[in-house]
Amino acid sequence: MSATVDEKATTRHTQSRSGRADAAVPLHRLVHVEFRKIIDTRAGLWMCIVMAAATGLAVIAALLTAPAEALDYETFIGIIGLPLMMLLPVLGIMAATSEWSQRTGLVTFTLEPRRGRVVTAKLIAGVLLGLVLIAVALVLAAGANLIALSKGASGSWEVPWGMILGLTVALTIFVLQGFGFGFTVLNTPAAIVAALVLPTLWSIASSMIDWVNKAGVWLDLNRVLDPLMGGRMSGEDWQHLATGVGFWVGLPLAIGIYRVMTREVK
Repeated sequence: MSATVDEKATTRHTQSRSGRADAAVPLHRLVHVEFRKIIDTRAGLWMCIVMAAATGLAVIAALLTAPAEALDYETFIGIIGLPLMMLLPVLGIMAATSEWSQRTGLVTFTLEPRRGRVVTAKLIAGVLLGLVLIAVALVLAAGANLIALSKGASGSWEVPWGMILGLTVALTIFVLQGFGFGFTVLNTPAAIVAALVLPTLWSIASSMIDWVNKAGVWLDLNRVLDPLMGGRMSGEDWQHLATGVGFWVGLPLAIGIYRVMTREVK
């Protein structure tokens, strides 16, 4: 009788502890932790500083060299997109590979053994930080346009909302591309090289080989995102966008998430 009572008490105690463990790590807390892991490390902080500096330098160069009549808010929005297209994938890669490059995987997956929730939190945190950086860049572009106005430029503020929305979506896609390569390779330097070199090699091949150029209409990420960033998407452009994003973002994400979910943590 005593053994039965003790067994029931132990079962209730285990269930209550399990319930408390589940409730102790809600998703919003995991997102907060992953967000801090991106910006609290020296590498992450310097990455954000480099993005801000590169965007600022691009804007300053336009103010100093471009003719005044060509400077307006739409021009500056196009300018800030160039450095962000190169650097936002690196942000996603660093967030994706932190457990494996810094050897903190044992701690992370012990505190939260459900790896899918950790992956989800990383994706949400990376996208949110990317949106914050995009918003800061848009504010920087507005400040540059005010400076251009003071120097006699046209300084028009007329920008199609489709262009701003398209630019935001396109840059978010680049963040997710970084996550895809990071999860797939699970090594920061190798993933950065792959994310930067492979699309470049594809673009070079498409300019030299005819059949690659024909496929590039569907699979060259920069080409399929160009109408989106310009706010001029048509019916066929959506098909090209879906194919290119599926190849360069969806496929690496699927492979990478599978690797994170199944790889042994050492």
